[in-house]
Amino acid sequence: MTETEQIHLKFSHIFQVVSSESFLKMDALGGEIPFWIAPYDVAVSNQVEIEIKNLSKKLLAKGIKPLIVDLFELSVQILESHVGLEDVFYIEGDSDKEYFKETLQSMLNIHERFIPKMIELKNKAQPQVFMIKGVGAVYPFIRSHNILNNIQVAMNDIPTLMFFPGVYNGKSLNLFGQLMDDNYYRAFNIDNFKV
Repeated sequence: MTETEQIHLKFSHIFQVVSSESFLKMDALGGEIPFWIAPYDVAVSNQVEIEIKNLSKKLLAKGIKPLIVDLFELSVQILESHVGLEDVFYIEGDSDKEYFKETLQSMLNIHERFIPKMIELKNKAQPQVFMIKGVGAVYPFIRSHNILNNIQVAMNDIPTLMFFPGVYNGKSLNLFGQLMDDNYYRAFNIDNFKV
């Protein structure tokens, strides 16, 4: 089976899970928060992007309203509205990498800007499922476990699925299969869910 066929099969499974009544009603979670991780090999990122678009179309066709938030696009929007991209480019050209990373983290401020913007998007769209992509594109200035830890309270009323370019073993996130993120054990691996 080719990688393309494997990814297509994976997304067929994701569609079956996400479109199921038990997933949408958050049944059988045992009191856990309704967070799901869809890990994938970063080498197939382009195919995953296509499959995410197709997943969204299939869900809409079935009468299920998803909201897909791209962390990179959201970062650009926040930077543009709060600082301006020209200033960001200037700072980048005039700074070492560590200082620039810290400056970006400060400008995006996960608590004051980033998470509130995600919540605003969710509240405005009123989706039935909330999906997050672009995790690899925002590393290292935004970390996936920070996103998940900080949206728990605001997103506990809706199933949330993060597409993760790496490995998730149910205990820790390993970005790109090489970079250990922090431990995160509150999410379910969607690959292991049986409909």
